Amino acid sequence: MRIKDLEKLKNEGVESLPSDERRSFLKFGLSVTGVFLGGSVLSLTSARNAQGALGTMPKAQKFPYSPHYTMVIRQNRCIDCERCMEACVKTNHVPSYGYRTRILEQEREVGPNETERIFMPVLCNHCNRPPCVRVCPTKATFKDKKTGIVKMEYKKCIGCKTCMAACPYGARYFKEENRAVDKCNFCYDTRLSKGETETACAAACPADVRVFGDLADTSSRVYQLIHSPEKVVWVLRPETGALPNIYYMND
Repeated sequence: MRIKDLEKLKNEGVESLPSDERRSFLKFGLSVTGVFLGGSVLSLTSARNAQGALGTMPKAQKFPYSPHYTMVIRQNRCIDCERCMEACVKTNHVPSYGYRTRILEQEREVGPNETERIFMPVLCNHCNRPPCVRVCPTKATFKDKKTGIVKMEYKKCIGCKTCMAACPYGARYFKEENRAVDKCNFCYDTRLSKGETETACAAACPADVRVFGDLADTSSRVYQLIHSPEKVVWVLRPETGALPNIYYMND
C-alpha cells in the first residue's frame, strides 16, 4: 500500500510534513529512514534521542503486566510479501475493507538516479497510556489488566468512532458486520488464549520481521532485542505520550 493510497483513507488525519522536517527525520540512525503517512500520523524517532517519550526501560520485575506482551519489528527485513496481512485476515476474519495490520511503503533517493523502497509494518501499538481507552464513552475499548493488550468489547461499542479519531496510529476501522470498531488484539482470542505463543502475523512472516513475546521475561527474544546496547530502537509518534508497546529496529 502506497502513501498516496493511504492518504485517501478516512479518519486518518493525514497532513504533509515540511521538507526541512522530513530531512531531519532521515538523519536518525544509520539505515533508519523515512517518514510515513506524511508524518502527522506516523513518525520515526530514535529511542536514544527521545528518552522523555519512551522513558527509562524498566527492569523485568517492574513491568506492570505479566505477561507484558509486545512486538519488535525489524523494519529493514520487510520485503512486502504481505503474508502477515493475509494470515491476519484469515485468522481474525477481517473483511476485505478492513485491516488489523498494514505495510506502509516509501521510496526515497539514495544516490544519483537511484532509489530505495522502504517498508514498514504497522498495527495497534497497545499503548501503556492508550488515548483510545481514555476517550471511549462506554468503555468498549479497554486495556487488559493482566496482559496490557488493548481489547474491544464489541457489545458495548456504540459506533461513535471516537476511539478511531483518538488513535495516533490509525489502527482501527469500523466493522459493518457487527457495527463496532475492530482492531488488532495480538490474536488473543484466536491464538494466545488457545495456547499459541505467537500472533498470526509473526508466525507467517518468512523474514522473521515481527518478533512477538513477553517483555517482562528477560530470557525472551523481545527483551534481548530491545535491550541490545548496540542497537537503535525507536517507537512511532513518541510525542503523543501514549507509550507504545510496538518497537522498531534495524538489524
